[in-house]
Amino acid sequence: MDIRTRLALAAFSAIVFTAAVAGQMPSPEERARIEAGNAAERNRELKLLGVTAMQPGVTAYDIGKPGNANYDESKANPFPKLPEMMSLQNGTKVKTRAQWEQRRREIKALFDEDVYGKFPAKIPSVSWTVTGTEEMAIAGVPAVVKHLVGHTDNSAYPAITVDIHADLVTPVSAKGKKVPVIIGGGSTRPRPVMRPPAAAGQPVHMLSMPENPPDSAELLLKHGWGFVSRTSNEVQADNGAGLISGIIGLVNKGQPRSLDDWGVLRAWGWGDSRIVDYLVTDPDVDSTKIGVTGHSRGGKAALVAMVDDPRISIGYISSSGAGGANLYRRNYGEAVGNLAGNSEFHWFAGNFLHYAAAGHTANEMPVDSHEFIALAAPRAVFIGGGAFIEDPKYLPGDAWQDAQGMFMAAAAASPAWEIYGMKGLNNSTFPPMNTFVNTGKIAFRQHQYGHTPAPNWPYFIEFADRIFQGK
Repeated sequence: MDIRTRLALAAFSAIVFTAAVAGQMPSPEERARIEAGNAAERNRELKLLGVTAMQPGVTAYDIGKPGNANYDESKANPFPKLPEMMSLQNGTKVKTRAQWEQRRREIKALFDEDVYGKFPAKIPSVSWTVTGTEEMAIAGVPAVVKHLVGHTDNSAYPAITVDIHADLVTPVSAKGKKVPVIIGGGSTRPRPVMRPPAAAGQPVHMLSMPENPPDSAELLLKHGWGFVSRTSNEVQADNGAGLISGIIGLVNKGQPRSLDDWGVLRAWGWGDSRIVDYLVTDPDVDSTKIGVTGHSRGGKAALVAMVDDPRISIGYISSSGAGGANLYRRNYGEAVGNLAGNSEFHWFAGNFLHYAAAGHTANEMPVDSHEFIALAAPRAVFIGGGAFIEDPKYLPGDAWQDAQGMFMAAAAASPAWEIYGMKGLNNSTFPPMNTFVNTGKIAFRQHQYGHTPAPNWPYFIEFADRIFQGK
């Protein structure tokens, strides 16, 4: 990539950052430039890998048509044998915590190399400033809002600035107390109207939701807990064109990444860890009860953040699907070919593209997601998602994320908790919809609605209450 192309992509990434922070969608012209930049970077990485043809992705909504995702459970497990999690690479069975710690390092190294990418040897530090504090009503609850800015040291490459803006929100009723805080657990913005009126005789083609979905900000604040509202795109843009900007571009001084360099999911997780750096210093925060949450691609990043930062004691991983908590070896909903497509490949290391090359399959991966979930042990994880919905207005609901595949991964991860004398999921049979599995350190619930985290929020809080109380 020549200097002219790099500068053009860097300038465009700055436009995307600004639009994301302001909550604006890029214009058609900007979107076209993003897509061109995505394709250029993906093609560069494929060339370095020597890959000339890729598996096609699948479509989500054309049920029964060629090229659409599979939603037939009888066809969902073409590779039922998962990589062995509880054996060292030399074949020794893992029976002790010391052996598990060795196995954990082996598993992490494989994910670093082939899936999420490696952290750079040196990442600039972030310094936090409280720019203001105010009392205001959030979701109708009196709250204290601290406005935070984390500035990443860019003295080695001033052309790229990475500032993290976040709001720490705690209930007024908890003044003088240290409270649990969930990163990503709410927003300081007004809640959007979920069901706008439709024109006469016209169906509402939108996300399936309960009539009055739970508001996470309201639930957390009324429960006496706090949350952090943040925008991950400030840390790293959600596109391949932006890989020469953001924290990845800053570390690389505007140069393209290497094939084993970290991708956007790990960069977002790094941003959440920098928020933890601040939270452990705040007198209003219980530093032993810091959680993280995310939905969809944000759920993938939240899982990465939790695995990477042992100070995060609990996670609500919502509808993370393929590339998150779902098994890569599943054939249900989103496929590996989609993850490696122009609009998603940047979430991962460049090396991940190899497994979506023509003639290759996810069965060649040396790891699968159950092993990544296991890296969070012995901490607590709630995995949730929605259901397949047959109503044409909502078809296929949340089936793209594959709740059953995520459950299977959680069950297969459970032996890592047993090494610590605990229960993981404590259930190996996929439960009926709306069943709350809440007896171990992994909780699970599939709600009846579509692609939304809202219906599971009360259950996550119930789970977190039990964990925080040591039960």
